[in-house]
Amino acid sequence: MADHAHNLRAQTGPGRPFGVITRGTTGHNRLRRCDRWLRYNPQVQSLLRSAERPLALDVGYGASHTTTVEWARWLRQITPTVEVVGLEINPERVLPPRDGVRFELGGFELAGYSPHLVRAFNVLRQYDVADVPTVWETVCSRLAPGGFFIEGTCDELGRRTTWVLLDATGPRSLHLSWDPADIAPPSDVAERLPKVLIHRNVPGEKIHALLNDADAAWSNAAGWAPHGPRVRWAHAHEEMRVRGWPIHPVRRRLRDCTLAVDWAAVDPEL
Repeated sequence: MADHAHNLRAQTGPGRPFGVITRGTTGHNRLRRCDRWLRYNPQVQSLLRSAERPLALDVGYGASHTTTVEWARWLRQITPTVEVVGLEINPERVLPPRDGVRFELGGFELAGYSPHLVRAFNVLRQYDVADVPTVWETVCSRLAPGGFFIEGTCDELGRRTTWVLLDATGPRSLHLSWDPADIAPPSDVAERLPKVLIHRNVPGEKIHALLNDADAAWSNAAGWAPHGPRVRWAHAHEEMRVRGWPIHPVRRRLRDCTLAVDWAAVDPEL
């Protein structure tokens, strides 16, 4: 557990935001890979466009408004009526409104809101892994009907990004996304796996098998290397599907290399 995070249960009480204060570092475009994916996800598009007053919460935005404001710009491409609120458990980080985004004190209790979309990036990676199910359940129980929770992590520059997509029933899928120029074997993204999986990347675990097969498929696609890493990964991605992994289709041409699978394929509890 990180030095900045103590046991969740010890830090939470009646009338207090739910969670613990974390480091709060951020940076411009750090979450761009998830933002791009979200912008073009048909389920998210349908959800936000069909809601009378769509609401999105960014939980634990940190010491700067940067990534929350960037997120709002992406979401407004789906529908300009979406309301975006940033929540921070540290009162000293609550900022004045800017760029059409409000900032409030709050944590995983969602400050009493019932949002259609919740995002929490680079927050739970500083928690104890035993606290993850409690946080997931707390957030998902407060979503608006049909709502989604995106919980993930990334490196300092956003070149390696992973997230879990959840709804009211729990986790639905795992998503890996990386800069084609930054990673050689796909397993390099493992250092930024979500908290619930990062310690499971050992032989005998499902996430380890997924990354091993991704590396093998990447190696088998070496003949496509002269055409660039995106083309090479496209062929490796297809091999992963042929191998039987429940791979989600790539719905549009992306500048990122991506791999998304049903949660059951990597669930450490199944």
